Amino acid sequence: SSMNPVVERVTDAIRQRSGPRRGRYLDRCRHTMEELPPKKRLSCGNLAHGYAACGEEEKKLIAGMRAANVGIINAYNDMLSAHQPLAVYPDLVKGFARELGGTAQVASGVPAMCDGVTQGQPGMDLSLFSGDVVDVSTAVGLSHNIFDAALCLGICDKIVPGMMIGALQFGHLPVAFIGSGPMASGIPNKEKAAVRQLHAEGKATDEDLLAVESASYHSPGTCTFYGTANSNQVLMEMLGVQLPGSSFLHTDDPLRPALTRRTVEALVQSAADSGNYRPLSAVVTEASIVNALVALLATGGSTNHMLHMVAIARAAGIELLLEDVDALSGAVPLLARIYPNGSADINHFQAAGGMAFL
Repeated sequence: SSMNPVVERVTDAIRQRSGPRRGRYLDRCRHTMEELPPKKRLSCGNLAHGYAACGEEEKKLIAGMRAANVGIINAYNDMLSAHQPLAVYPDLVKGFARELGGTAQVASGVPAMCDGVTQGQPGMDLSLFSGDVVDVSTAVGLSHNIFDAALCLGICDKIVPGMMIGALQFGHLPVAFIGSGPMASGIPNKEKAAVRQLHAEGKATDEDLLAVESASYHSPGTCTFYGTANSNQVLMEMLGVQLPGSSFLHTDDPLRPALTRRTVEALVQSAADSGNYRPLSAVVTEASIVNALVALLATGGSTNHMLHMVAIARAAGIELLLEDVDALSGAVPLLARIYPNGSADINHFQAAGGMAFL
């Protein structure tokens, strides 16, 4: 079947408008790979500092310059439910990388804050700015130039966009993302809303309200409503940097380790010396940006991404305008109704077929 004419027209307009800027971005990525290829321009002193904490076998592999070394950017903390599961991922990734003939190192940690905790508090003033810190922290980790690929572990609102913007400054590297998955569904949203209403009327105590909120947000994993965090996952899948169908598996789903291994395998196989080089700059394109926006519109995703997607696109040398999204919105049908657009949460969406069915 032919492309929807509006989608085709918008994509062509973005491509034409972005031409000079995108060209400069791609030239910079090519120049970096030619002049500063990972590891190969490091002095002996640089290299020794970079792998001093590794085991002897890992040191040999990194120094040999042929095995892929994956840099892990981790948004782990154990205060936020969505990021607490990420504690175990670096060791998993390192094990899988070794099985596949490569290595992995944690390149940097990035802060992860939650609007749910800071809403109505002074800390909320830092929320949007925290994305800039994530962006810079990601770039700082990758600046050591000892990595052949990067794996970003993060899930929530400003964290994933910040990681992507930072990673795009190293667009000559293959990059993948893994989120932690949603928590199990808590009490129905109607029940929570009813207690909130009673509390506002003075008919429910603070203890009653805390109990119902705690029954909604209750365990490791992301909040189950379709907000910015879960919209991030849809966008990363559709951009082509997150494994298809992996986003909304429960944090403890037994398939998760296998999908993590497959993600590491894809990175190792996409590194420059693999013979199948596929850098981030070749994945985040005008077409994949449009693909991601269509998915966001089709699912009724977070409007916060009108900020984030414009910034992500610009980091890749692509000039996306809000008018482009407006034009796409008229051509894209709403295919899912997930809370707050309906009563179903993200687990119901997954149970109904999730991203594969979408």
